[in-house]
Amino acid sequence: MSVGSAAPKPGNPGVRTGRTAGPGRGGSRFGRLLRSRAVLRLFARWVRRPLLPAVRLWRRNIQLRIVAGTLLMSLGVVLLLGIVVIVQVRNGLLEAKERAAQSQAAGGFSAAQDRAATTPSAPGQQDGVRTGVSVNWRSTLVEQLASGGQSAFNVVALSLDSSDTASRGARASGEVDPATSIPADLRHDVAQGTGTLQKFSRIHYTSGKASEPGLVIGKRLNDADGDQYELYYLFPLSQEEDSLTLVKGTLATAGLFVVVLLGAIAWLMVRQVVTPVRMAAGIAERLSAGRLQERMKVTGEDDIARLGEAFNKMASNLQLKIQQLEELSRMQRRFVSDVSHELRTPLTTVRMAADVIHEARVDFDPITARSAELLGDQLDRFESLLSDLLEISRFDAGAAALEAEPIDLRQVVRRVIGGAEPLAERKGTRIVVLGDQQPVVAEADARRVERVLRNLVVNAVEHGEGRDVVVKLAAAGGAVAVAVRDYGVGLKPGEATRVFNRFWRADPARARTTGGTGLGLSIAVEDARLHGGWLQAWGEAGGGSQFRLTLPRTADEPLRGSPIPLEPEDSRRNREQAAAGRDRLASVPPQPAGDRSALSVPPRLPEAPRATVDPTALPGSGARVVARAATDGDGGGTGPATAGGNGHLEQEDGTRGR
Repeated sequence: MSVGSAAPKPGNPGVRTGRTAGPGRGGSRFGRLLRSRAVLRLFARWVRRPLLPAVRLWRRNIQLRIVAGTLLMSLGVVLLLGIVVIVQVRNGLLEAKERAAQSQAAGGFSAAQDRAATTPSAPGQQDGVRTGVSVNWRSTLVEQLASGGQSAFNVVALSLDSSDTASRGARASGEVDPATSIPADLRHDVAQGTGTLQKFSRIHYTSGKASEPGLVIGKRLNDADGDQYELYYLFPLSQEEDSLTLVKGTLATAGLFVVVLLGAIAWLMVRQVVTPVRMAAGIAERLSAGRLQERMKVTGEDDIARLGEAFNKMASNLQLKIQQLEELSRMQRRFVSDVSHELRTPLTTVRMAADVIHEARVDFDPITARSAELLGDQLDRFESLLSDLLEISRFDAGAAALEAEPIDLRQVVRRVIGGAEPLAERKGTRIVVLGDQQPVVAEADARRVERVLRNLVVNAVEHGEGRDVVVKLAAAGGAVAVAVRDYGVGLKPGEATRVFNRFWRADPARARTTGGTGLGLSIAVEDARLHGGWLQAWGEAGGGSQFRLTLPRTADEPLRGSPIPLEPEDSRRNREQAAAGRDRLASVPPQPAGDRSALSVPPRLPEAPRATVDPTALPGSGARVVARAATDGDGGGTGPATAGGNGHLEQEDGTRGR
């Protein structure tokens, strides 16, 4: 849906289009989604916070990881072996008990059957008398069979019929509870079959004795009267259970001891390898800090000793090379400084002679007069080059001193703009200042700050191709910043990381109309570092560039951010994001802009073409460069700020310009 279609049509003021109602529904869903994500992030942060120290220790300590891995693998092996041993012992005990129980039960069943065959029945008796005789016979049989067990087993005799009358014939030895000790399914199988059946169960007692596991073996037999009944042998497995418990305890104790012992062995063995590595890491850190005399202590002739000897040899060679390079660097700096000083005397003489010639040029022919003017211009450039070389030599020698005092950057900017006005008039460029309504005060060296800003403004005017140059000031928190924005040729990808190199030029074929020495930005970045500040660059091909100087309000105060975003608010990416945001207004409610305000760009500012790629972050000075657009432009206008603004710090990684 286009933006124009959202407006009410003339003559129908009460009609509301879909765009009017859309943001409410979409906004509520969008708000719920944002709240749910915020809750999830808070929960994840709350869960992750106590685990961070342990995770950090785990990631940084290789000895801990190796020992922990050894312990885990040893524990797994011990558990596996323990399970195998316990299963084998358990099966062996049960099989031995089962064979002995089957042999004992078979003898008992045979004895019961023989006794029933040799006991004569009493004919002519009534049913009640016959039942009583049967019960007495079974009681005697149970007592006789159980007497040979000596607590090794118990005997239970049950009537095959489950009626109340026949149930009085149930007899059991050893105070065994037949109702709960004999499983119902086993009784059903015994009643239906003719062979010997068995089942593992728990044996319960009527005297209150604790139940215990056991093996129940049963068979259907005939008594002396020819009536069928069930005879069961109950073999307790308490001794086997005690033996298995003893084996488990022994294996657990032995396994724990083995795991601890393996962990200690792993700790000691890994320590022999990790300690030299840690020593080498510590010595390497001290070497990187400049303590080149550090060496590893080598003992023995093993691989670790060879590593230590190789490391010491490398450190010695590195120290020798660094000393040679330092000596060469000192000689070069001294040579530059001496040459610069020595050239001043002949340069002064040449300057005096050139001034005399320059003043008398009106008496010369046009060619000689022009030569006198060129001589004066080149001598000015020569003097500037000597001054820059002397300043660079001071920075290289560490002799540069900072004379910081509270200054108002607005006054410095006015002086710089006043000095650059003649060049701007020749170029047809207008210099616009923004953010100078309030004081921008910081403790800084006014001379050095003015030199930095002069370089930035003059470069912006020279490379701005006649378009406006915007100088923006801002202060927030503990930082102040000055940004110089031009709309000229800009910077190609990769150039922002080299723009602060000495004698570097973006286009070697481009003529220097202002007599630059090629050291201006190099000196400027050194001045910024001397203040503890940042000098950073951003640019896009064909869309101009922006250089930002960020200084701490108070000397020696570390910077945490900049009041001005490094990427300007009217860059291609920001305009495209603003256009995309306007296209999403039908489904996403507008977000409050807070204190951020769009940059007031003068009407003469050109409209940069739309980029086809996003800005690419480059290392070094923290600068970013946008590739040249594939097609020429739309007339987008400036979009809202994507970061920063007056009163808000744009967070940086602290990387300064080269």
